[in-house]
Amino acid sequence: KNNRPLNFGEFEKVKPQTIFVSATPGDYELRVSKDRVVEQVIRPTGLLDPKVEVRKADGYIDDLLAEISKCVKKKNRVLVTTLTKVSAEELTDFLTDNGIRARYMHSDIKAEDRVEIINGLRAGEFDVLIGISLLREGLDIPEASLVAILDADRAGFLRSAHALIQMIGRVARNENGKAILYADAVTPAMKQAIDETNRRRQLQIAFNEENGISPASSVRKLAGEETNTEEPTVHSEAFCENLSDLCDQITAKEQQLLEFTDTGDEQRVEDIRRQLDGLYRQFIYI
Repeated sequence: KNNRPLNFGEFEKVKPQTIFVSATPGDYELRVSKDRVVEQVIRPTGLLDPKVEVRKADGYIDDLLAEISKCVKKKNRVLVTTLTKVSAEELTDFLTDNGIRARYMHSDIKAEDRVEIINGLRAGEFDVLIGISLLREGLDIPEASLVAILDADRAGFLRSAHALIQMIGRVARNENGKAILYADAVTPAMKQAIDETNRRRQLQIAFNEENGISPASSVRKLAGEETNTEEPTVHSEAFCENLSDLCDQITAKEQQLLEFTDTGDEQRVEDIRRQLDGLYRQFIYI
């Protein structure tokens, strides 16, 4: 019954010194790091955080069509975030009916199909990608110069300050990056996201002026075009033997733990647990 993975609380007790690396650290990371947070917002490329504009939600569709048209003429791509799968699909159909090459992406789309969709957007097979939470983080699309966030003033996880900052950041790899938040009012989450984006933008502007840097959009190959020229990591024979020996010790101790648990020998069980704790720590540090 004790042969199971560690739960998070147990893992915290044995984990080594830890560095959290994130563009958008969560509450847990900030809490456990306390005052030992190092900010790194300056980009050597000089790229600025996007300009952020708030526009009325009423009549947003005509405004969005005009903004998409501007981007398409410049051969840039557009990201649009909605709140539901249905609205993403309906907006895709509407844009397509109006002559705009658009596709949607949400959780119903298989992982391999998502890669194909993103590559298609970057390659210019279509111009507008509409999604929900999948457009929040992890997408590297330097060709995208506009992200339009619909219903930006709605309360909830998808429109929290954290989520808005992530969505705005989707166009931070383009020198002309801009985010438009369609809303009827500016919520506290919106204000926090806008203020933080502007703060980072001003820091980068000051750095660029001081160092004579002109921002330039990042350039990245499409998935599948990457070439790996790095040599694979080769471990020494001694390292492999030590690792193998440690794994054997852990396996043996875990087997003993099961046996003594079955016989009800609580003292031996406690002893082996302490020994396993030490072995697990060695494994983490090796």
